[in-house]
Amino acid sequence: MKLLFSYLKWFILVFALILGGYLAYLFLDYQRLEDNLELLPNNHANNSQQTEQKNYKITTFNIGYAAYPTDYSFFMDDGKYSRAFSQEDVEKNLTAIENHLLELNSDAIFLQEVDIKAHRSYKINQVERLTQNLPEYASVFGQNYDSSYLFYPFTKPIGKSKSGILTLSKSNFEKATRYALPIETNFNKFFDLDRSFTVSQTTFGGHPVSLINIHSSAFTKDKSILEDQIKKLASKMAEEKAAGRSVIVGGDFNHDLLGNSPEVFDTERKVETWTHPFPEELLPPGFSIAKGDVAKAKIPSVRASNKPYVKGENFVSLIDGFIVSDDIIVDSVNVSDLEFANSDHNPVTLTFHFDKGA
Repeated sequence: MKLLFSYLKWFILVFALILGGYLAYLFLDYQRLEDNLELLPNNHANNSQQTEQKNYKITTFNIGYAAYPTDYSFFMDDGKYSRAFSQEDVEKNLTAIENHLLELNSDAIFLQEVDIKAHRSYKINQVERLTQNLPEYASVFGQNYDSSYLFYPFTKPIGKSKSGILTLSKSNFEKATRYALPIETNFNKFFDLDRSFTVSQTTFGGHPVSLINIHSSAFTKDKSILEDQIKKLASKMAEEKAAGRSVIVGGDFNHDLLGNSPEVFDTERKVETWTHPFPEELLPPGFSIAKGDVAKAKIPSVRASNKPYVKGENFVSLIDGFIVSDDIIVDSVNVSDLEFANSDHNPVTLTFHFDKGA
């Protein structure tokens, strides 16, 4: 019995040392990128000028690091998996995503959850892959986070993730900047990770435009953090508009952009941390959410990932879309009904023209 207690004591001591060392590693390794960080665009000489068009198209798509086919569920959403099924599955999903983007042929594309190097997506450099396979577009990448190795779930840890948001445009970028969003400062920062938005300045047919790509927090329970994120975004939107530029904000807002998505999609009447109604009262004057006929079409942009997707069974909502300045005339907003085949999101496309009298 003495020997058993001795072994138990040593086991507890070793476990405590390992746990303490790991926690120390998390805190020592943690760092955030600085705010107001200038980004280097990858421009192409052959698209430095763009003739004026009757209308323009912009698509936003959270690609879910190409790890979410319909039969995938995610552990942080009370699902099962932490990593993509396989490297081959990531490649397959990326190919399908690229093909749909090529088919849409939008003038600009906002992508979220694009991995540079991550265990969850088998270390495939998705930024490199996407920019190579979409060669018509200039690109700007803004890193959201470069996480420490997260040893959870214990059976198959999600590991390290270096990931962010990618903005593509058929017109070259003149300037691009990354802005850090407020996040929780407690232990939750290791799981909901860093958040940011990028502002990329370009010109569409002689019209100066600021393209703002955002991916806000999904799992924070602190509503004040969500509000502070919107306030910081709104301040930058107003600043860009005051400088005489048209402003288009697109991305994954992790807010219900319709305000009544459960009613629209006839889904569960519950509020997740990522489905609070978007606080439109925080938008600066001269801005609005581009809703078009999305509610009438009844095609959601996101599914809950607590279980594999079955149409009519999963919770769905509309959290991806656009906010535009009042000199942008919205022609249509369409959600591509891909039935979440390669991501837990569907792409959303805005078609618009400029109000020349504004």
